[in-house]
Amino acid sequence: MTAITFTDLTAHIGAEAQGLDLSRPVADADIAALEHALADRAVVLIRGQDISPEQHIAFSRQLGSLEDHVLSNFCLPGHKEIFVVSNIIENGKHIGAFGGSKQYHSDLAYLDEPSMGSVFHCLECTEEGGETSFVSMSAAYAALPEDRKLWLQGKRAVFDYVWYYEQAHRDRPALTAEQKAKVPPIAHPVVRSHPVNGRPSLFLSEVWIRRFEGVDDAESQKVLAEILEFATGPEFTYVHKWAPGDVIIWDNRNSMHKACPFDEKGSRRRMHRTTVAGTRPFFEVVA
Repeated sequence: MTAITFTDLTAHIGAEAQGLDLSRPVADADIAALEHALADRAVVLIRGQDISPEQHIAFSRQLGSLEDHVLSNFCLPGHKEIFVVSNIIENGKHIGAFGGSKQYHSDLAYLDEPSMGSVFHCLECTEEGGETSFVSMSAAYAALPEDRKLWLQGKRAVFDYVWYYEQAHRDRPALTAEQKAKVPPIAHPVVRSHPVNGRPSLFLSEVWIRRFEGVDDAESQKVLAEILEFATGPEFTYVHKWAPGDVIIWDNRNSMHKACPFDEKGSRRRMHRTTVAGTRPFFEVVA
């Protein structure tokens, strides 16, 4: 029996979990409940968590093995599992990845085996702005017209990290040849089945997707924009206003997220993220 209770945050996405202390090992039954909540609701919020980097890593490992981020220069010193997201500058250098993506995406979708999900811990946040917006890609897919669903089911998208990075991150250090070699273009199904509950979801992104296979770049970007305009409607969205101690787990297999703008020069935001390894996306038609 699990001791966790869940409260839905919106009609389609998000659940707040009560009854967890992440500074201690979490019972197997509670981990199973979290996994099912992620499959059904995509985002799980756990408030009031005062945890160390070691405790953050230990909890994350209960969800699966952890990924090392390609941008190793932004990982927490001594804790390569933790990717730092922050606008803070110390000793003349950014302590973490800054200017976080203001476009919807799912983490590491450009890998052969994209990440299962992320565990995001808020240490410092702004009073104004700096929220994170999440979208249910399973609810969006379910609401599409049937003819569009059928078209998408037969498509694969080419995710090209280097192509995107060189356009969007001119303010960051250039990728090295070694970093580029780790992230060649990869094709994934545009609709994927969730391995826990079998529910189909869109596997799309405003970033990294260069084209659909068999469709040129320009036409692909036009179709992608049309679908994402629908998918990111308010009915499928949850916007989280952060407070220190908040932990959010999101499922990259059925959601997208983006950072909301804030005053990056006059305020402080510091987050720690672990990334749980996933498996190659697949799609199975449910009879």
